[in-house]
Amino acid sequence: MFEVLRCGPVTTIQDQGRHGMRHLGISQCGTLDPVASRQANLLLGNAADAAVLEVLHPPLLLACHVDCDIALVGDDMGAHLLDQHRHPLPGGRLEPGRVHSVRGGQLLCLPGRRHPGNYSVLGVAGGFDVPLVLGSRSTDLSNRFGGLQGRPLQSGDRLYVDHDADSGRRLRQGIRPIAPNGQLRAIPGPEFEQFNRQSRLDVWQTRWTVGRQSNRVGLRLGNTPLRSEDTGYMSSSAVLPGVVQVPHNGYPVLLGNDAQTTGGYPRIISVISADLWKMAYLTPGARVRFEQVSIDQARAIHRQWQQYWARLEMIPPSGEAS
Repeated sequence: MFEVLRCGPVTTIQDQGRHGMRHLGISQCGTLDPVASRQANLLLGNAADAAVLEVLHPPLLLACHVDCDIALVGDDMGAHLLDQHRHPLPGGRLEPGRVHSVRGGQLLCLPGRRHPGNYSVLGVAGGFDVPLVLGSRSTDLSNRFGGLQGRPLQSGDRLYVDHDADSGRRLRQGIRPIAPNGQLRAIPGPEFEQFNRQSRLDVWQTRWTVGRQSNRVGLRLGNTPLRSEDTGYMSSSAVLPGVVQVPHNGYPVLLGNDAQTTGGYPRIISVISADLWKMAYLTPGARVRFEQVSIDQARAIHRQWQQYWARLEMIPPSGEAS
């Protein structure tokens, strides 16, 4: 069991998301970086969709009350272990992409750094034990269900581990975390041709800045307004994470995991599924560009990801946990 001693504003319990519910108006949610969460679970011998902690805004300080193995993937956030008096432990630095053993009575500290891109996933052997809600353990912050009472973590919370689900298998050699590159590959959206010629060029050529009013619902992008030649109102249509909508002010919004399921703004482009994980690191102040690809290219990139996971899953585990 972990006890939350200190916590940033948006640390939540997430898994791979709540799928197959969009026709009911229920958002996907889930980890913004599903690659990182799957890597953490693979390291720990968990099921791919085991619940993890998603740390969007450090700091995070947890007291561990039982021995367990953990894995951190994403930004390292200066993660390290402390003793019960909050003194750093020798060799207590926690390198991302590896399994680390934590003993009961130790403290896990993620102080974080003040720069764009702070994002980490923290997995524990067995996964965090919260109830399934509509097939997922993910926190839906907008509708206030899932995870831990449908809200971010706060000081005093207790997080339980599903020890019965611990397979005892670990990848002790580690996995190299994949670094985002600030570039998202995308295809033209359904309303792409409704925009004027300059806007159709600008969406690909502009280096967009992520605005302060960004969150898990969507990233507001600044710099250059985009203009549609169709000034009428369009009917609400289906949207997905990765869709870039352009509201009436012309500044695009890149929809995230917690976005609504329908929207009435034109969809100029859509980020391919293989690159959605990079959005996790696009915190306010970050810069991003869109690269146009074809549907055939998107499918080929998806196959490359499938091959990547197949290779990782073939790595033999170390056996029983220490």
